[in-house]
Amino acid sequence: MATIKELHSIDELDAFVSGPGKRLLFKHSTICPISSAAYEEFQSFLNSHEMPAAVILVREDRPVSNEVAERYGIKHESPQIFLLEDQAVKWHTSHWKITRDAIAQALAE
Repeated sequence: MATIKELHSIDELDAFVSGPGKRLLFKHSTICPISSAAYEEFQSFLNSHEMPAAVILVREDRPVSNEVAERYGIKHESPQIFLLEDQAVKWHTSHWKITRDAIAQALAE
């Protein structure tokens, strides 16, 4: 299983997104049942795929979450997932559309 890094600062976000290749970034609200279900799908995907992955806890680390929305020009939603490649967003989705299969399909494209 891939290790999921928690991002608590903009510096940690910068370090994570600046890495080469594909990586997954998940914005998670720990009090939302939809987010919890989506996070389980994210973890399930990572159980069988080794790749860089990180999570931002949106309530606890609001400035980091807001930075993602501002930096990429994508309206904040929670839960929300991003496939990044070479510092650019290649795919993103939110809420019930976050499934293990959807992540796998995005990576295959």
